[in-house]
Amino acid sequence: MLEVRSTSPTPIEWESCDVLIVGAGPVGCAVARKLLETNNKLKVTIVDAGSQQSAKPGEHLKNAFVFQRNIDQFVNVIKGHLNPLSIPVDQRPTLTMDPGAFRPDRAFIRNGQNPDQKAEFNLPAAAATFGIGGMATHWTCATPRQHPQLERWAGIPGSSWDELYTEAEEWFNVHPRTGVPLTSHPFVHSIRHQIVQGVLRNAFPELTAPDWPQPLPLACQRRADNPEFVTWSGADTVLGPLITDPDPKRFETFRILEQHRCNYLLKNNSSTSIEGVVVDDLVHWKSRLIQAKKAYVICAGAVLTPQILFNSEITPEPLGCYLSEQPMAFCQVVLKQNLLDKLDTSPYLDRSARDRVGKYRQDQIDNPATQHQVLDPIPFPMTEPEPQVYIPVSPKHPWHAQIHRDAFQYGEIGPNVDGRVIVDLRWFGMMEQVKANAVTFSRKYKDQYGMPQPTFHYDSNSKDERYQLHDMMGTMVRAANALGGFLSPSEPRFMTPGLTLHIHGTVRLGDRPEDSVADHSGKVWGFDNLYVGGNGVLPRSNACNPTLTSVALAIHAAKEMLKAM
Repeated sequence: MLEVRSTSPTPIEWESCDVLIVGAGPVGCAVARKLLETNNKLKVTIVDAGSQQSAKPGEHLKNAFVFQRNIDQFVNVIKGHLNPLSIPVDQRPTLTMDPGAFRPDRAFIRNGQNPDQKAEFNLPAAAATFGIGGMATHWTCATPRQHPQLERWAGIPGSSWDELYTEAEEWFNVHPRTGVPLTSHPFVHSIRHQIVQGVLRNAFPELTAPDWPQPLPLACQRRADNPEFVTWSGADTVLGPLITDPDPKRFETFRILEQHRCNYLLKNNSSTSIEGVVVDDLVHWKSRLIQAKKAYVICAGAVLTPQILFNSEITPEPLGCYLSEQPMAFCQVVLKQNLLDKLDTSPYLDRSARDRVGKYRQDQIDNPATQHQVLDPIPFPMTEPEPQVYIPVSPKHPWHAQIHRDAFQYGEIGPNVDGRVIVDLRWFGMMEQVKANAVTFSRKYKDQYGMPQPTFHYDSNSKDERYQLHDMMGTMVRAANALGGFLSPSEPRFMTPGLTLHIHGTVRLGDRPEDSVADHSGKVWGFDNLYVGGNGVLPRSNACNPTLTSVALAIHAAKEMLKAM
């Protein structure tokens, strides 16, 4: 008889499935798809603490009309979805408070405030998103492959990596990708894209193909019914046939339980197998015991996954250790005047782009409605797509660079600034995974969701890495100077640690349990049916966006699960 600690006043309910997945982000959805496409008789259940916020589970929220017309409005959507993980307690007195008002003798502990968190070792901007689709409801959709030597883990052969990446790119609808022409990329025809790419190739002559400035791989597609708009991929894209198959019976054994928080896992007496998971139904406030006959997969994020294991008394020595992130430098640039003045003869534009510049100018002159108005000072319309350029990681450029325009919880531009002339530059560095850098979990304090409070212990690494980041900033300034002038207050600066939301290493893969949490398939050492997934499993430092790689590893894990079954 399993001993179950109910967290609700109602009697605990029981149900079963074949595979239980915790986390409805792209990684959990990828595991479900691979399992069910191979064997649609499997009963697969995904539970997620967040709610479904779109018609299809896990859609990208930026697909809404209002955000496609004004991308800067999407900033507040992102802010609303990010929940801070650990904040040092603010003990400053409120000197202006009414003398008769309540004055606590100790600091408040709420909204992520953590008495154990030392400010100097924190990742202040680290956050989690609770919702079906996870971070993919508001991500940039940037999906580059890791550099084979500098970033990618050698625990999987190179040929297998190519197969896994190809499948993950198809599921995400990535452009460009193998077998799909570059012309299908949703942004390569853009005037701004061509200008930025051409200027940067000229500014970095030492970078040649395939390492030079080029179109950023993106999980999206321009709409056929209205090419002004783009359909951005999300977890729903990864689910694919599981939610779009016209035969309702083909995948009837698949379901997603929203607003169901995974509380803890139940181990057998020998701690070699998981026998059930206790989840809390946050709508009806009752507990459920879900037992999976074949496998349990925890992919709730790089911090929440080890948190669930810790709360289940599954605490191998490396759990939460080897934490790393991607230090980021950022600035915003106003394009140079001479780049805009000479667009109709620019060597960076193709014939079609130059023709569009001329047509836009001529249409304004010929249109009677504009005869008594000031002509648009910018020679292309508001509907012209933004640039989406990147410089991949390479030996000569050991950091990942993105030059584009997108919505973030920082970098907003004012209403007096025309976004058509603004370009965002983001440079992502690499920091080695060091055991001492870790996230730990409290047995005393709970976070606002009732789980053990995470605490970060993150310090900068070697001097060599710090100087490498200094050099990285130099190349970003070099690119910015080639493109234009800085937009205040977004001059070049390093951003708050954790802001990339690309934490990795906390449940890393490896060849031995002494320095890893799971083997190459994602199976937790010592357990026969427990797997982990997500950015936390990445076992090497990396600078590029990690989601595509994490989904590729999820496909690999699902294949290994099927073999074990």
